[in-house]
Amino acid sequence: MPKPPAVGTAAPDFELDGITLSAPGAEPAIRRDGYRLSQRAARPLLLAFYPGDDTPVCTRQLCSYSDGLDGFASVGADVWAISRQGLDSHESFARKRGIGLPLLSDTDGAVAAAYGISVPGLGLRRSVFLVDGENIVRWRHVALVGLSFPSRDELLAAVAALAR
Repeated sequence: MPKPPAVGTAAPDFELDGITLSAPGAEPAIRRDGYRLSQRAARPLLLAFYPGDDTPVCTRQLCSYSDGLDGFASVGADVWAISRQGLDSHESFARKRGIGLPLLSDTDGAVAAAYGISVPGLGLRRSVFLVDGENIVRWRHVALVGLSFPSRDELLAAVAALAR
């Protein structure tokens, strides 16, 4: 099994389908798109791998990141969240919780495996990778136990450190 990419190495490329909640309100629109790491805008990207839709820790994590999207945009960063659930599960979760960042579906676990965070029988380790505009990993957090996650402020500081 591969190990998580080290800081300073290339992030494994991938292409996944995902959903994005495109408008706030009682019945927000959902947009379904394909997301490819190597074909995104050349700006910092936070890849937040999470174990499951609508679970207590994942909900806190993704709501925190979603509530901070303006802050991430102000430092020129995007945030994508990745889990093994399908698009219908992601859509339900995004609508229920008002999550505005893209939720990508890694249903076969190939991307989690490429990032070295698969856990046989359990899914994946809660992890966040900061990838720069040239697809190099510049910061990472891989949890041994998925009960904690990097705070929004910690992620904003990691992105800000790229500019120095």
